[in-house]
Amino acid sequence: MTDQDRFAEFRNFLTLEADAIRETARRVGRAEVERAIDLLAACRGKVVVVGVGKSGNVAQKIAATLTSTGTPAAFLHPSDALHGGLGVVAREDVVVVVSNSGETDEILAMLPFLKHREVPVVALVGDPQSSLAARADVSLDAGVDKEACPLNLAPTTSTTVALALGDALALTLMQFKRITPEEFALNHPAGRLGKRLMLKVCDLMHGGDANPTVRRDATLLEAVRAISRGGLGAVSVVDDGGRLEGVITDGDLRRALERSRPEDLAALSCEAIMTPRPVVTSPDALAYAALQLMENRPSQINVLPVVDAGGVCVGLLRLHDIIRSGL
Repeated sequence: MTDQDRFAEFRNFLTLEADAIRETARRVGRAEVERAIDLLAACRGKVVVVGVGKSGNVAQKIAATLTSTGTPAAFLHPSDALHGGLGVVAREDVVVVVSNSGETDEILAMLPFLKHREVPVVALVGDPQSSLAARADVSLDAGVDKEACPLNLAPTTSTTVALALGDALALTLMQFKRITPEEFALNHPAGRLGKRLMLKVCDLMHGGDANPTVRRDATLLEAVRAISRGGLGAVSVVDDGGRLEGVITDGDLRRALERSRPEDLAALSCEAIMTPRPVVTSPDALAYAALQLMENRPSQINVLPVVDAGGVCVGLLRLHDIIRSGL
């Protein structure tokens, strides 16, 4: 097989799986989908997702997607269920079963016990005429004409379709429940996505004694001392009420030294060297939004004064602190 042939085959396998998903979207019944969504939306407990083999792998992913999008879910292997694991299933739960054949012995064996507990069963099944489809409260047709596998043996297209159905259920539930970005982030606090949606400026800024300030009539030397005391590479210039009037950075000091005669330095005031009306942020702003303020400009800035609704300077935020947070 030539390199060109291998590339063509690679693309062909992708096309086969994509076509199968499109066919499933065309074929799936509205009544069945709405029934499945109604059962899952009415669930007062958790969703227990069941599967064996490759379908079990898909079931685990569906359970993870449901949980992360606002619908608590857990994976249960049917063999474990028949040996004590069934205790995890409560009357308030809904069970989603993933099976290509719909005839897996372990799955069929646990169905009577689910019925005894009056737990609704939603099946994602490859054979609409199977025993599982007949005994489920509702079944969604996950059947495929053939696997992408050249031997038509390895579960490939069938698992892709089942996974896509599970994703569609999870995301439809997410919309139905009106999950907000903030609620989504609560389930992803350690990842970059969660931090972007949840981490605020007040979580990272330097405030209080860690945020020294100077008045506009203070001298250059006083500004240098304040910057050294804070160790932030900048100092905020405020009025008698603490309202922000400007900011002085290490760069401002350097430029003042470059353009001034040595004999004039002692007379320089903070007003003469500060950057007036600097770019600012608020303590309740998202840290990610502050990062964009710093970076999405012709010249990058490394510090942001933080002001409250009244314009009072309450802190200083450094680019370094944002980067160190893992944002």
